[in-house]
Amino acid sequence: MILMTNLLIVESPGKINKLRAILGSDWEVKASVGHIRELADDGPDSLGFDLGHDRIDCHYIPRNPRAKQAIAALKQAARQSQSVYLASDPDREGETIAWHIAQVLGLKQPQRIVFQEITATAVKTALSRPRPLDLNLVAAGRCRDCLDKLVGYKGSPLVWRLNNGAKSVGRVQSATLHLLCLREQEISSFVSQTYWSVYVDYQEGFRAYYHRSNQLPDTEASPEGMDDAGSQDSKKESTRVVSRDVAEHLVAMARSQPHQVQQVSGQVTSKKPPPPFITSSLQQAAGSRLKFNPEYTMSLAQKLYEAGLITYMRTDSVQLSPEFCAAARRWLQERDPDNVPQRVARQHSGKAAQEGHEAIRPTDVFKPSAELRLQLEDDQFKLYVLIWTRAMASQCKSAQIRKTRILTQSGEVQWQATGQVIEFPGYTKYWKDISADLVLPEVTEGQALHLEAAQHEEKQTQPPPRYTEPKLVQLMERKGIGRPSTYAPTIATLKQRNYVHLLKDKLQPTDLGLQVDAFLATALPDLLEAEFTATMESCLDAIAQGQQEWQRYLIDWNRNYFEPALQTALTQLPEPKGDPHRKPLAKSRMTCPKCRQLMAKVPSKKVSKGHFLKCETGCQTDAGKAIVMFWSDRSKKWQLPDPQTELQQGNSDSTRQQDLRTKQLPVLTEHLCPVCNAYLEEYPYQREGQAKKLLRCSIPDHRQSKCKDVTYFLTRQGGWWSKKFGPLE
Repeated sequence: MILMTNLLIVESPGKINKLRAILGSDWEVKASVGHIRELADDGPDSLGFDLGHDRIDCHYIPRNPRAKQAIAALKQAARQSQSVYLASDPDREGETIAWHIAQVLGLKQPQRIVFQEITATAVKTALSRPRPLDLNLVAAGRCRDCLDKLVGYKGSPLVWRLNNGAKSVGRVQSATLHLLCLREQEISSFVSQTYWSVYVDYQEGFRAYYHRSNQLPDTEASPEGMDDAGSQDSKKESTRVVSRDVAEHLVAMARSQPHQVQQVSGQVTSKKPPPPFITSSLQQAAGSRLKFNPEYTMSLAQKLYEAGLITYMRTDSVQLSPEFCAAARRWLQERDPDNVPQRVARQHSGKAAQEGHEAIRPTDVFKPSAELRLQLEDDQFKLYVLIWTRAMASQCKSAQIRKTRILTQSGEVQWQATGQVIEFPGYTKYWKDISADLVLPEVTEGQALHLEAAQHEEKQTQPPPRYTEPKLVQLMERKGIGRPSTYAPTIATLKQRNYVHLLKDKLQPTDLGLQVDAFLATALPDLLEAEFTATMESCLDAIAQGQQEWQRYLIDWNRNYFEPALQTALTQLPEPKGDPHRKPLAKSRMTCPKCRQLMAKVPSKKVSKGHFLKCETGCQTDAGKAIVMFWSDRSKKWQLPDPQTELQQGNSDSTRQQDLRTKQLPVLTEHLCPVCNAYLEEYPYQREGQAKKLLRCSIPDHRQSKCKDVTYFLTRQGGWWSKKFGPLE
């Protein structure tokens, strides 16, 4: 057989047509469709690998029926090709996938190529420079797979035994859930405080806020409100005054005393361009500016990458290729010459950024937007424009901002006004991240001012806000939880597990999520700490750099930490309900089809064997029922219940579920509980045959304790009124 073609194997089928157009008829392009193999569910604890004394033996199987078909197709294509090149994605996960492909195809000297963008130049350059597999990256990938399965498979049975519907524990998942639960605790324990903002308006055309007074040194309060990132609220207000009497005294002083300009100052500051996007910053910007969630953002970016329009979208590096920088400079020289810097601002990647990667950028800055608008779907085009403008902004001059400050005085009281003007927009022509101009009038020191009004405004300190999905991604990155490829799927898993839900675009832990977090905080506290998870990521980085042997690390970690921690966690489980003196059920030789633990024999006179089998770890079917097995005299083996019987049972279940759906459930409102500051929920009830509503605290535990008197009833006028707290404002 004469072998005439070369074979290029990629991950995604979406790349095939673009690559075939680049490579021509001498090439065959096939896709593995992501991962083709995974650890089997066999061996000790169904882990699929054996943790020996000094080595780990892994047993891999096809990931699913589709992967099995993909393996067969790849084997056939490889037999018909003279050369095979592995072009899975350019990250650790991609390197691991390439290793699995080489294993199943029996490639003795695999030729690995990587390209950051699907363009003719990048692909052909990569093909001219094939390299061996980076076995250090593969080791880090295999270690992550084993580590995550070890934590998930041995930790999850703990929460199953809580019998509250909890489904899983995860190394990254649980640490991320803990961040959300900590914020929820901060919100619940927050006690709002009243303060006053005092200001004066001048006929000269500006407003000044109370700054300080030598006569009232003990009346100022430092700001307490913080935003998601931990920075102070930037809304204009005065130094906070904690007493109404003092606020009114300041207003009276302002009205009775003449005002004059005490000091005028100003300076021009530079603000350098932001770096081009990495995975986390793309998800944040797409969330805040386009209202896309992280998962949707990454799916759109994947399509743009496969179409050859942007570079690879899973990256933590802000570096840009010299070719792109030169192209961006030419674009600016032709269209915006005043914005061409003598030297582009230097950007620094995080210490754990993978070498050789680029930031997310367009592959061709000169591609006409009119052409792209016709080629792309609307949301794809919006995301492309976001990526293009951010990358172009990073190559521009710094913005020049003139900041001005006017300090005025009336008697012993000082008032302050601040303003700013963008003198040179620089990069902000493409990436607007500076607030609009606030122009202060021209005044001179010693100039008399004419008071137009003096006022105070009562305000309340606000609890820290819940995290949006983009803000959570930012926090995960800052604390070192996970890696670029894990941010979006981790958040998606938390929602699928019903551990969190979205409330007005904010992530709020459910009761189930709070219960799981509270249990793990006692049972496996280290697993929840961001620093603990970040340290594990650092160890994986060390493995990827060849500084640590992966099997030794995992064996030691399991022996020295995880196994003892699991034994301690078992002591934290609640006592099983029922007779404490009842003998434990005998074990069968059958294992649960879900958790692979031995099933228990449950005595019963209604079945021929005298007992049926039940999973004692709390495993449930997809329908939410306990997993049980019955002996079949016909097949002479243990079987799950007959699907037809299940269907009949399901019909009656669905009727009950329909009854529940017709019954109204509580709905969260925007009103806050006057005791704990949680949201109030609107609860429907019946009285004397009439449908009525009331408001109560949304946290069940609080309703039984400190918030038991928080009840607001709907009045005839449409408002809410409480016997203890009066009308709800």
